[in-house]
Amino acid sequence: MHCEVIAIGSELLLGQHVDTNSAWIGEQLALAGIDSYFQTRVGDNLERIVTTLRIALERNEAVITCGGLGPTQDDLTRVAIARLMNVPLVRNEAAVEHIRQRFRIRNRPMPDSNLQQADVPQGASLIPEMPGTAPGLICPVGDKVLYAVPGVPWEMREMVGATVLPDLQRRAGLTATIRSRVLRTWGQPESGLAEMLAERIQTLDAIGNPTLAFLASGIEGIKIRITAKAADEARAQAMLAEEEARVRGILGELVFAADEQGMEDTVIQMLAERGWTLAVAESISGGLVTARLSAAPMAGPILRGGIACQAPELNAQLLGASAQDIQDPAALASAMARGVSRLMGATVGLATADAPVAQQDAAKGTVFMGLAIDGVAQSQAIHLPGKRDQIRQFAVISLLNWLRLRLLERR
Repeated sequence: MHCEVIAIGSELLLGQHVDTNSAWIGEQLALAGIDSYFQTRVGDNLERIVTTLRIALERNEAVITCGGLGPTQDDLTRVAIARLMNVPLVRNEAAVEHIRQRFRIRNRPMPDSNLQQADVPQGASLIPEMPGTAPGLICPVGDKVLYAVPGVPWEMREMVGATVLPDLQRRAGLTATIRSRVLRTWGQPESGLAEMLAERIQTLDAIGNPTLAFLASGIEGIKIRITAKAADEARAQAMLAEEEARVRGILGELVFAADEQGMEDTVIQMLAERGWTLAVAESISGGLVTARLSAAPMAGPILRGGIACQAPELNAQLLGASAQDIQDPAALASAMARGVSRLMGATVGLATADAPVAQQDAAKGTVFMGLAIDGVAQSQAIHLPGKRDQIRQFAVISLLNWLRLRLLERR
């Protein structure tokens, strides 16, 4: 079974919107054991959409279209599919009632244009899930199938996960379970990880199952995806657990989390296990560290607070930095970390500092990090690539990783 993904919308071609839907669908197809060799984007033009659908169905047994199911004039997916199938559009009354109900729930009048969302190519069926006003479609085209899902990500994901993928697996005759686990690393480039895992990858290549793949994720580091195929869920999970243990044994402290867990989640969890609290003082990062930490589900009792403190006089008044500290960014980072932990009554203080204005040209790309545990402070300078916003983002995860490593040392 081969399945092509087609994203529909001129905004995707003009760069006004990034097509993340196709990436997500492609990942899910791979996890479901469905081969996908092509992803295509096409604008809001009826003839070009029909041509694109026809080409996709010539080279695949299945196609998933994403977008173009809305109520406006440029939402042409339904019309294009009907033309491809050489059938008329038929209004589905159940869909009409669902759309009306969605507007009633919101206490809003329904424009007549929304009724066109209930027009279905004759012979097609509705995807049962309908979280928004746009019905998804399952459209038989000869012995092949075309699925149409909305472009709204959360609507699309619900339909694809609950209906499209199981239907594809049934059509493909797949009975095996395919599961993945993603290990998240920080501190080595992809090439370095590949060298460390080279022997294990060679062994797995010979076996064929499970498999390892690298996913570069920018400021989130390098992800390592472990994928296992087994007869049932229990065996697949056992294979993942066994391989995860092997990879962690090779990479050690480079692995900071798994799956959806972020660096902030790991740090908060480690602090919670010790019964410690945390406070943050930021200059160059301007509150980004605190914002990221506060997003962690367990942050409530751990994160005492944060302060964005750029002005030298505020560093002196609030955090106790001396005039000498203010002229030395490494000393300032230590003073800020120690000061904020004292100010907020926290076990641990973190800080980011920039070079003084007069020194910033010479120190371009350099961030000074401060860490204080039980009042004992230290600092570290790191040199980061990119423009200022990239530097700020890299500084956040670098600082959190530094704390993670120090906490590991103090087990």
